Amino acid sequence: MQSRETAVIIGAGMGGLAAAIRLAALGLKVTVLEAADTPGGKARAIPSPAGPVDTGPTVLTMRGEFDALFALAGQRLDDHLQLTPLPVLARHFWNGSPPLDLFPETGANIEAIRSFAGPREAAAFARFDRLAQGLLATFDAPVMRAARPGLARIALGAALRPRLWPALLPGVSLERLLKQHFRDPRLVQLFARYATYVGGRPRHAPGVLALIWRAEAQGVWAVQGGMHSLAASLARLATAIGVRFHYATRARRILTAQGRVSAVETEGGHLYPCRHCVFNGDPAALATGLLGPEAQAAIPAAKTTPRSLSAHVWAFAATPQGVDLAHHNVFFTDDPQAEFGPIGQGRPPEKPTLYLCAQDRSPAAPPGPERFEIILNAPAGLPAHPDEEPQCRQRTFPRLKEFGLTFTPDPPPSALTTPADLARLYPGSQGAIYGRSPEGLMAAFQRPLAQTRLPGLTLAGGGAHPGAGVPMAALSARHTAEAIRRDLTSASPSARTAMPGGMSTGSAPTGRAPSR
Repeated sequence: MQSRETAVIIGAGMGGLAAAIRLAALGLKVTVLEAADTPGGKARAIPSPAGPVDTGPTVLTMRGEFDALFALAGQRLDDHLQLTPLPVLARHFWNGSPPLDLFPETGANIEAIRSFAGPREAAAFARFDRLAQGLLATFDAPVMRAARPGLARIALGAALRPRLWPALLPGVSLERLLKQHFRDPRLVQLFARYATYVGGRPRHAPGVLALIWRAEAQGVWAVQGGMHSLAASLARLATAIGVRFHYATRARRILTAQGRVSAVETEGGHLYPCRHCVFNGDPAALATGLLGPEAQAAIPAAKTTPRSLSAHVWAFAATPQGVDLAHHNVFFTDDPQAEFGPIGQGRPPEKPTLYLCAQDRSPAAPPGPERFEIILNAPAGLPAHPDEEPQCRQRTFPRLKEFGLTFTPDPPPSALTTPADLARLYPGSQGAIYGRSPEGLMAAFQRPLAQTRLPGLTLAGGGAHPGAGVPMAALSARHTAEAIRRDLTSASPSARTAMPGGMSTGSAPTGRAPSR
């Protein structure tokens, strides 16, 4: 490039940070505008007496995506952050039942389930584990790592693996698939829980989401200091390679000239000229016109609905008593339908399953108060309610006390983040944490792609393809960078290029033909 192209990224979430690093590595001049005071997006933290406590994602999976980002800047992730592989993926609790730990090793899981539920269920798990592994292998390249999901490649992969067919049939939900494997309802409930990791209900999410189990079983790492520390480290890395950050700066409008992006205007009235704009927010904000009329038609509104699950989230510091906790812990409700039935009707459940992250247990508990995050699933779109905090408190801590777990002191009201808070923090989201709902057979193909209808505007983050979650948001930035690289290639004149070995070649003239 004879002069550096300019890119403005709206949002410093995981997808925006990853895109900033990748675009800077391509040689672009990159500016990031972030409405909050710190980077991270949904990987945010609030203060507590024990230090900042996470209110969003809790652990790192698929760490290779982040190793690759540091490598782009000539750095090593391990030199910037301390990551601890978790020996226990999660500890699962039911009333009247011993807890069940799951591990990264398949053999250890088979033995744990054999002790927990008997040899038949252990054999059923082994079959399910192989199925989930096959699904992950089949969908990884043609869906998650492809800029545009390829149905033909998926069909070919499935044809070569007949054991996958039961999970791909129309109408086979994740819950139904699990009931074909397990007789023990506790195991159905456990593995069905993975639908909620991307914002879906087990009875309505497709069976292919069983692959999430295998993605997690490949390894889970705790980040010292919390997941917000990963975001801060990525922001420092981006700054070191020339990216400029402007915090407490909210974008108001994406402007165009001659049919493509030309600038981003902030609420303070400042203009940031650019040829490339990456939107790292909920795509629904674009579709509803929150970034101006020029960007409203960039993606179809149907690509952003229906909405995924929301949540009530407690984040606090306290001293626990009564239960031996791992880093990840799940306290299951006695009746899954009592949880997901009300959510489907737009109401928070009275008896939810409780996910609890003991943030400082990696692996041992520290002395003194610890940091905790507790997540209760809820529907998106819930308005604020004056009794919401005491009602949510009643649904949370007496239930944990039934399992023998108590905290001293009680969390303050300020420790609770509600769906209405999430809607305010993330414009256009309606409080949905995961963007578009993953429910429905073709949901994986309905998310908006990195490339939008508006030239110069691309998407990154969990609301875009390939979907929700920290590694998926980082993976989306690969697609974003590739779309912008193609745009640069097609827009720049052909030039003589130095090649390895001292040779040089001239590009053949293409006239007005599109670039390959």
